[in-house]
Amino acid sequence: MKEPLIRLHSLIQGSIFLVLLLLSACKMSVSLTGGDIHPNAKTVSVATFVNNATLVNPTLSQDFTTALKDMIQRQTPLNIVNRSGDYTFEGEITAYTISPVAIQGNETAAMNRLSISVNVRFYNKFDENKNFEQTFSRYVDYPSSQNFTSIESSLVAQINEAITDDIFNKAFVNW
Repeated sequence: MKEPLIRLHSLIQGSIFLVLLLLSACKMSVSLTGGDIHPNAKTVSVATFVNNATLVNPTLSQDFTTALKDMIQRQTPLNIVNRSGDYTFEGEITAYTISPVAIQGNETAAMNRLSISVNVRFYNKFDENKNFEQTFSRYVDYPSSQNFTSIESSLVAQINEAITDDIFNKAFVNW
């Protein structure tokens, strides 16, 4: 009875040794964001996105630019520089509109929609095939009974988060 236990013990030790050997021989890289950052990339520059929309929110340009920078800082190890980064973002806000979306029987809007569009140019110093120019648009609906000026900043923050997420995924995530 003792001999089978000794063989089992030896088999377990051998298996553990083999697993440890295999694990130490493997190099594993994990990215929590799924980001595709070039190993030599250290910097990113984000130019201020000028607000060229017909309807102008006076803080949107700065709010959007800051939201994009914050997203990049939270999700990557890259340092933000003023210009000539390994990756570069630039562009302009092209639309900021409020429109009715849910018309009631009395022809008044039950819901309104705030929409924002941003044209983005992205440059990748390491792989020009990943450069792009694209317009990103998002919207949020809100009850027309609410005072727009009292909720505008929170709506803009929601849209900025969604658009910057879309931009980040286009620039850095390979799904």
